[in-house]
Amino acid sequence: MRVLLLLVAIAAAYLLFWPIPLQPVANKLPEPPDFAGDFAVNTALDKAEKVLLPDGELGPEDIAVTPQGHVYTASLSGDLFRIDGAAPERVDQLSGRPLGLKAGPDGALYIADSFRGLTRWSGPGRLEMLVSEIDGAPVIYANNLDVARDGTVYFSNSTDRFDPETMGGTKLTSVMTIWEQSDTGYVARRDPDGTVEKIAEGLVYTNGVALSPEEDFLLIAETGRARVHRLWLKGDRAGQQEVFLDNLPGYPDNLKAQGDGTYWLAFASPRAPSEKLLPYPFLRKVVWRLGPWVRPAPVHRGMVIQFDGDGTLLHNLQDPDGRLGVTTSARQVGDMFYVMTLSSPWFARMPVTDLPPR
Repeated sequence: MRVLLLLVAIAAAYLLFWPIPLQPVANKLPEPPDFAGDFAVNTALDKAEKVLLPDGELGPEDIAVTPQGHVYTASLSGDLFRIDGAAPERVDQLSGRPLGLKAGPDGALYIADSFRGLTRWSGPGRLEMLVSEIDGAPVIYANNLDVARDGTVYFSNSTDRFDPETMGGTKLTSVMTIWEQSDTGYVARRDPDGTVEKIAEGLVYTNGVALSPEEDFLLIAETGRARVHRLWLKGDRAGQQEVFLDNLPGYPDNLKAQGDGTYWLAFASPRAPSEKLLPYPFLRKVVWRLGPWVRPAPVHRGMVIQFDGDGTLLHNLQDPDGRLGVTTSARQVGDMFYVMTLSSPWFARMPVTDLPPR
């Protein structure tokens, strides 16, 4: 009996007091909407073809299109692929963990590298560092970006709390950041002259960013609070920030401007029932100590939506069985529609003619 009591005491002490890297913050999100109405369940992404990356590569997270119409993605191991042909073609090894990609007006690829910061690729063997720190503090989790016509780069840093290179990768770090609910995420701007400044702060896991066609506002996905913000860049409202899409049914990932005034947004996972514990920081610590088998994790249930500049939903494309894995990005390129993934060995594509009507 004494041994049993001792074991119970040790287990209780571990669950209650064992140090962990998380310092959860009390928060509360509204009850998520059902997959009904505008978000009604469908199988539109079942028509998409899975395209394997070569040599077992994983995680084609984002997509970029050059002015010449070439389409690129990057893998978990840092390989860069051109993917607009019949099969992906490896074109360079970037190292790091490239996440967001965007072609600039100069034809180069601008890359949000979660291990290194903001970089620029202008051809095989030509990778340069643009931003690795801001005001003396390292950029530890660059995630997504957009590039203006004058070369200004807007990029997100998901958190200042957890470095994915030293904390087990982006997947675990994203879960830690959202479970903690600390609002250290931000968006920064790099001007063509190299000046860098933060323009939006206080966000829980900042993710996708996308410019409007007139470049008068920037949309910002805040994954940890399941919403999208609009930050005005020009005009009478310049500097003002407002919630643009609120209480989404999933956790928003990359945002891609289609170029016609519409935007594609991917959901990495539907909202988790564990959100009910967000008001209780102590209980969230206990859950984390219980181990990975009970901690929250992304659910493989793919979904991408398209909306216009007023927030009106135009497309709702789903993969309810999780055939594609964790969906992270989507974009139409010419007559082909692409869906990218976080850790799968493939991306998906389908003819635009297979998309349901708006």
